[in-house]
Amino acid sequence: MTRSKSPNGEFAARKLLKKRQKMRWKDIYYKRRMLGLNKKADPLEGAPQATGVVLDKYGVGSKQPNSALRKCVRVQLIKNGKQIGAFVPHDGGLLYINVHDQVTVEGIGGAQKGAKGDIPGIKWRVMKVNGVALSELVTGRKEKANR
Repeated sequence: MTRSKSPNGEFAARKLLKKRQKMRWKDIYYKRRMLGLNKKADPLEGAPQATGVVLDKYGVGSKQPNSALRKCVRVQLIKNGKQIGAFVPHDGGLLYINVHDQVTVEGIGGAQKGAKGDIPGIKWRVMKVNGVALSELVTGRKEKANR
């Protein structure tokens, strides 16, 4: 009969529990969750959306095999001052955004909060401009509010 290294017997429960708690820290997903590393690295700090101020407008070249300039904006978040790059969706969506506009950004929907599609390094997209949905502005249903 082979002996296991784990204690066994009537009074071994506490020792087994302590051993299991200690070994859980070897699991990287448990460790990252307990230390809150994913939230610390996330500029939105775990929130689904955040507001920010547009600092700059620029184009990002798309990945192979596509060839295009994807329109993006640099946004400084109000909650913590961090700067992120956000994709501007819709045809001509960038025309409705000016520097110093207040925009609402959300995750772009890539795998594990990463980039999506052929836009390298961009993890967020613009939803609203000055409190009005960007899709409504592009279709012409609403006009942009002046701040």
